[in-house]
Amino acid sequence: MLPHASPGNELLRANSRHLMHDVAWYGVLAASTMAFLSVFAARLGASTLQVALLTAGPAVVNLLASIPFGRWMEGRPLVRMTFRSSAWTRLAYLALIPLPMLLPQSALIWVLIGLTALMSVPGTLLAIGFNALFADLVPPDWRAFVVGRRNALLAVTLTVTVLICGLVLDRLPFPSNYQWVFAIGALGAAGSTYHLGRLSAPSDDQLPPRVGQPLLDAARPESVRAGADADRPEADLRFLTRSRGRRLLRLDLLRGPFGGFLLAYLAFYTFQFLPLAIFPVFWVRELRLTDGAISLGSALFYMAMMATSIALRRATSALGHRRLLHVSSLLYAVYPFLTWLAQDATLFWVASLLGGAVWGLLNGALVNRLMEKVPEGDRPAHMALHNLALNLGILVGSLLGPWLALGLDLRGAMLGAGILRLLGGMILVLGA
Repeated sequence: MLPHASPGNELLRANSRHLMHDVAWYGVLAASTMAFLSVFAARLGASTLQVALLTAGPAVVNLLASIPFGRWMEGRPLVRMTFRSSAWTRLAYLALIPLPMLLPQSALIWVLIGLTALMSVPGTLLAIGFNALFADLVPPDWRAFVVGRRNALLAVTLTVTVLICGLVLDRLPFPSNYQWVFAIGALGAAGSTYHLGRLSAPSDDQLPPRVGQPLLDAARPESVRAGADADRPEADLRFLTRSRGRRLLRLDLLRGPFGGFLLAYLAFYTFQFLPLAIFPVFWVRELRLTDGAISLGSALFYMAMMATSIALRRATSALGHRRLLHVSSLLYAVYPFLTWLAQDATLFWVASLLGGAVWGLLNGALVNRLMEKVPEGDRPAHMALHNLALNLGILVGSLLGPWLALGLDLRGAMLGAGILRLLGGMILVLGA
């Protein structure tokens, strides 16, 4: 399955195999615990604000910690740091299993919020370390192959796992059904962490050239699809570990053209994440969807996302990075608009399919257009500002969603979210 390598380069082949096993297990984790945690909170009776805090807590941690963590990791052994941060982060998934039987529902919601925020501290280290580690382990001429295989494996494990979890959730009583889903997630977390621990760092003279190309690897550790149709865009966090002693936080860059460009991205991220707290509550209380119906929607989203991700290069060749970004950002509002119109699972499934197709293109377009605007010789500082804008957008958007739902009923809030997402796409068209 791997490209040809010289006999002396068996380390590269072994690392590539472990990276593929890692992503297969990560798909199990992402399609179980990660995918259903917000739905579980909604079934416990969580408010939209409480569901929003599941996303906002990690955003606060990343906002405050990513730059100092990136600076601290510069020059440190990435394999060891990635493995240790993975082990500490993913212990939390094991802790989730007994909680539904130990705590009353009202207390359990707040424990989930606190645990999610706490695990995001080592999770931020994991995300930064893995991004830099992947670039150091896989040379540029192997990346397209390894990333392509990882994305294909991820699509398979995501789809199969989310459908299995839907069957488990529908056939077992609440809350033991979610305990089984959390156990599946813990198994995936353990498998992924094991293979991260089996990676071996090459010697300094074998490090591949560090090119400023986006990795576009869909399996970024701790990249939680909170809600329905949003993932954290690939922020290329590896640049935070490569400042070479220069300052990472340079606000003077905001006074130039990059400032207006980044402001457009910030507005888009804010409106992207605004409805995420509304989605699971809307599914449970307005559409009254079963967990099996929600899992099928997730499977349709994953399959469509991966299919269009594969077609990203062809779409980019036809439209260019900028035009593809504009078209896909305007189409991104289709998910909340169709969800607003839904009366049962049917239109929800259509929304999931179309939303996944759009996100598969938009995710890559966001990264590629960003890399066009960031100077080759000054990427760490520019990407640090982008990471701050991303997490600020996640935080503000996550907290605006409950405010919107507070002033309207759930269906009205869904319509408002669709309108604001369309506005975010228009801002991106004008500013990026």
